[in-house]
Amino acid sequence: MVVGAFPMAKLLYLGIRQVSKPLANRIKEAARRSEFFKTYICLPPAQLYHWAEMRTKMRIMGFRGTVIKPLNEDAAAELGAELLGEATIFVVGGGCLVLEYWRHQTHQRHKEEEQRAAWDAMRDEVGRLALVLEALQVQMQAAPAPSALEELQAQMREVRAQLCARDPQPASPAVSAAKVQESAQV
Repeated sequence: MVVGAFPMAKLLYLGIRQVSKPLANRIKEAARRSEFFKTYICLPPAQLYHWAEMRTKMRIMGFRGTVIKPLNEDAAAELGAELLGEATIFVVGGGCLVLEYWRHQTHQRHKEEEQRAAWDAMRDEVGRLALVLEALQVQMQAAPAPSALEELQAQMREVRAQLCARDPQPASPAVSAAKVQESAQV
């Protein structure tokens, strides 16, 4: 049984996405444990996200000039780790989409090239057949066409000659007169 490439590719992409979730969880745990990771990787995006979210909420509620307090370090580290995990899953999913798009475009390009090659082959064959038709038409115009009646008369003469060669003596004078009459009519 032959399995198509398309379902296998989707299954592979799904597997990669499923593996990315535990990878994201490990990155979150590393972010929580490592001071460097927490300070330089997790806290700045978390504070920026918190600032943008709070500013949007305040504007929606009608407060314009409100000062937004930054998150405490533990909450920012937790939010940063969550953002990093989600970003990891998003990047892996986006990469899978890009790979699928690229694979589909390659397949489509290959299919179009095959269709173009088949089209060119058909066009060449039609051109060759047109040349053969022209040559046959020239041959037909150059050679005089015997009429069908003349062809039939020639065939009848051949058949009579063969019959006469088999039967050298006529059975009676009436039969030979009939044969002569038939040949005269033709």
